[in-house]
Formats: sequence, structure tokens, C-alpha cells
Amino acid sequence: MKAPSLDEAVKLTDGFAIFHLVGQEPRPKNPGFTFYLSYFCRMNPSRQPSRPSFRQPMQSRPKKSSLVIGRQAVVAALKAGKQLERIYLVPTLHGPDIAEIKRLAERMNVPINKVPVEKLNGFNITDHEGVVGLIAKIQYQELEAVLSQVIDRGEAPLVLILDGITDIRNIGGIARTAYCCGVHAILIPDKGVGALNDDAIATSAGALEKIAVCRVNSLLKAIDSLHLHGVKVMASEMTAEKNVFDLDLTEPIAIIMGSEDKGIYPALMKAADTVFRIPMANNFESLNVSVATGMILYETLKQRLTP
Repeated sequence: MKAPSLDEAVKLTDGFAIFHLVGQEPRPKNPGFTFYLSYFCRMNPSRQPSRPSFRQPMQSRPKKSSLVIGRQAVVAALKAGKQLERIYLVPTLHGPDIAEIKRLAERMNVPINKVPVEKLNGFNITDHEGVVGLIAKIQYQELEAVLSQVIDRGEAPLVLILDGITDIRNIGGIARTAYCCGVHAILIPDKGVGALNDDAIATSAGALEKIAVCRVNSLLKAIDSLHLHGVKVMASEMTAEKNVFDLDLTEPIAIIMGSEDKGIYPALMKAADTVFRIPMANNFESLNVSVATGMILYETLKQRLTP
């Protein structure tokens, strides 16, 4: 039996509702849903059934108190050392103020998102002048300072490097596990990573506010710094020959985790000292990155707690 389309299903109003959601069609410009006939339920015949809504939940709009609004305000915030999560900038803007914003943002590793003016208008503000800064919810720390503190305490550094992970639910879950497993710092790039906003903090159960997070403009340069501090860099890759259980995870290490779709950036993979995999009983495409990170970190914790 051929499944009815959404329009056909809505027209079947003879006292019955016959909707059962089973999946979403991969049509990004015209998203729809496929409905299959599965259950009949008596309805009020006089009531015309309405088209059901299955919209994706929208991200919450940032509060006005968390925004730095206008060109001069953003410049002043950057000069004062105020930590910004990112800067929203209308791409058609030019001039001395815009050039200064770009220069200061680059120096402070603050990502700039080029967005249409409608995006800024959607924040319910009108005096933005095409520039809005989003105040960081967490306090970013310097990698060098964190490493020095860990080494001074006589501990073996344990750093987690996130490459290209944009899903804030994954980032929150990773941060939660990382804090529980004694990770000293999470290292992220200033671009190509999900915003560490209220949703990410909530998903992490507040762990993102407790663990050191270091934001850098180049993960490759950060790896050079890790090497200078005697930290061995390891990369998780499902096709690697070496097994995670065969590694010595008690020494100073940094673990790179890449996105599920693109994996680890090739240059980072090349810079790693060791590449390893998580063994699986069945041949499957990949693990969720948050789950995989948890497996690796708990193996690390087990080794570090074993006398």
C-alpha cells in the first residue's frame, strides 16, 4: 500500500485521524514528513483536523543583557579584555571601526560570524549598527597557564582536543564526562565549533563552568605548545591499527576527537604522535563522538587509578 502524502492525509476527515510519524524526508529546501496509515481514532465529525506541526525546536534567543550592541561598544569591550563568545557582523560593512574589530577579535581569538542584518534584527534590537557581540558564558583560560599549574602540582596533564564538533549536545556531554574523568583542559578552536552557550552549559550539567576551556586560533600551534611541555598527542581514528586498551594513558597526553561526519582534520592527524581506535564487536560505521570520548576517558581514568 502506498503511503499517503501529507496533503492526502489531512484530507482524510471522515471521522478518523490517521497520522503516524516515521521519518523526515531529506529535502532541506522543502522539508516534509512521510506518514503511514497505522491507527484509527474516532474524532468529532464536526471538527476539521488541522495540519500537525513538527517543527524543530528553535534555539533560545540570547538575552539583551548578554549582548554588546554597536560598533564602539564592541571595540570598547575587546579593548577592556571582556571575553566574548563570538561577534556577529553584517558582511557588507567596512571602515576603521570594522577593521579594528576584526584586528582585536583575531588577537583575542574571538570568532566573527558574518550574518545578514535580519539575524541581528531578530535579537529585538535596532541600534546594533550591524555589529553585535555575545558575552561568553564561561571564562576561557590560557593553555600555557593551565599546563604550568598541572605540572607544578606534579600531575600528568590530560587534555582533550575537540576538532570540528559543532553539536552543542555532544560538546555538553563530552564536557560532563571530561570533568568526571579528571581532564585538566578542553581545547577548542576559535572557529568551527559549537557555541558554548546556555544550552551547552545546561547539557553539560554545569561542567563547562568547572573545567578549564582553552580557545585557540590554531590547533596545530597548540599541539606544538603541548609537545614543548612534554605532552604526547593521540588521535582517535576508527581505521587505526593500535587499540586504545594497549596505550599507556598514564603519561602526559592530549586526545584529539573529531566530528562524526568529517573526522579529524588531516593536518592534525599528521601532527599526532599516536593514532588509535576503539575496538568494536560488530562492523559498524562509527560511534557517537560523545560516547566514544567517554569510553576513551574512562579507560584513561582506570589506568590512572590503578596502583
